[in-house]
Amino acid sequence: MNQLFIVSVVCPDRTGLISAISECLFDLGANLGDAAFAVLGRGAEFTAVCDISDEITPEIVETALKSLPETSGGSVSVRTFTFEPEQDHTGLTTHVVEVGGGDRPGLVARLAEVFQQYDANIVRLNSTRSGRGESASYSVKIAAHIPESSCESCLNTVVNTAGELGLFCRINPA
Repeated sequence: MNQLFIVSVVCPDRTGLISAISECLFDLGANLGDAAFAVLGRGAEFTAVCDISDEITPEIVETALKSLPETSGGSVSVRTFTFEPEQDHTGLTTHVVEVGGGDRPGLVARLAEVFQQYDANIVRLNSTRSGRGESASYSVKIAAHIPESSCESCLNTVVNTAGELGLFCRINPA
């Protein structure tokens, strides 16, 4: 019998980090489900749903991951994952939207409001900022599930929102 854990590692970004984490989990018999990795400033975050044998406890996984040189200076959290591991249809990406240009505080909030207004689900969001002050630039990339019935209106509103802020907007079907 197996169980599901959610594993989260936040630590300084280093070369080989994903390799070390995924190898450690494999050695414990974990099968990775949905997973995400991101460099966040000079840090990094790895999160994954793991299907693992009932003989392995969260403490065993946590101890093994904390012992890796690649995770030193960071934090590791392992706990039971109580949600269904498979996505429903709203977890499937229909469109990828990228908006960027100069840094505009509140951009993510405004875009999230647009998607919510049209009953669209943000499946994944990544953003980056480079520079500071007047020279800062910002880019946000959103993978979303947009219902067919509101797709055209939703995407037109995203384009208009970006235009009002003087930002570029790229939209691609998934």
